[in-house]
Amino acid sequence: MAAAARFFLRGANSKLSFTGVGTGAHSSFGAALLKVSPGCSSRTETQRRHAAHFTFQPDPVPTQYGPTQKMNLFQSVTSALDNTLASDPTAVIFGEDVAFGGVFRCTVGLRDKYGKDRVFNTPLCEQGIVGFGIGAAVAGATAIAEIQFADYIFPAFDQIVNEAAKYRYRSGNLFDCGNLTIRAPWGCVGHGSLYHSQSPEAFFAHCPGIKVVIPRGPVQAKGLLLSCIADKNPCIFFEPKILYRAAVEQVPVEAYTIPLSQAEILQEGSDVTLVAWGTQIHVMREVANMAQEKLGVSCELIDLQTILPWDVETVCKEECFLNLEAPISRVCGYDTPFPHIFEPFYIPDKWKCFDAIKRMINY
Repeated sequence: MAAAARFFLRGANSKLSFTGVGTGAHSSFGAALLKVSPGCSSRTETQRRHAAHFTFQPDPVPTQYGPTQKMNLFQSVTSALDNTLASDPTAVIFGEDVAFGGVFRCTVGLRDKYGKDRVFNTPLCEQGIVGFGIGAAVAGATAIAEIQFADYIFPAFDQIVNEAAKYRYRSGNLFDCGNLTIRAPWGCVGHGSLYHSQSPEAFFAHCPGIKVVIPRGPVQAKGLLLSCIADKNPCIFFEPKILYRAAVEQVPVEAYTIPLSQAEILQEGSDVTLVAWGTQIHVMREVANMAQEKLGVSCELIDLQTILPWDVETVCKEECFLNLEAPISRVCGYDTPFPHIFEPFYIPDKWKCFDAIKRMINY
């Protein structure tokens, strides 16, 4: 799931800040805390392995984009894809089972509406899916590829980082595959174990030539996905699959975009800055409330939204690194494969994040 946390304690004119990094078996920015969550009881009768470790908090209804409709996250993705196919005759969607609606139903009904030449299945071959997408984008199509789970993006790693990311540079801007967008369900859900829980954005966060984006809810999912599709660089769009049905908001029906590489300050604060993305934003909302109620610590909360290129100015404004009062701290998964029954102990839940804040203010 998303986000470990970094914390920095600033000087008198700055803030104690806390930034989040993705976690998962292959999401590797950070050191692990050894404190076990108090919320994870060892008693079998009280364990709820499939209960979410967060409470989704919807954003206010957006008014600037026209009429809205109640949608969960997968429906907002479908709406974005529908808008794209309707407005762009070159747009095509392809991947494993997408013609049938996909395993999470994100493309349901689109083949019937737009035809089998524009929404179609591929063989089970992630390298081939992305390679085909690169070729389609170079030829001028708006190519939208789906990797069925983010955990299976690794066979396509070479195509993404050695081909898609370098295509424009190696041709001196004569050719590019900027019309390529790669979608993938991402993060843990409570029972996905090794191969259906990972958050692999860290692998791509150091690769120039691509953009990496992760939304926190349905409104952001549609606007950011449409921005990725319109952007003239290849983009990877990771979708928190635990939010596909758990996250419900009023989403604009018509097409709209949310700027990439622009973090959003969700809550103002004077002592601590918490930076996270995706599902972890909802964990951090609760952590911010806990810090205020139990410690009297005022927290600023930032949703990074775009992992690459990230919004340095918003996160590191006022030369904050020159005014830290404590080292940056991070909370994330352990350096192990993503576990099955031990997932509640592995994820950076609110108790681990809250404990890190306490350690920092006592530094």
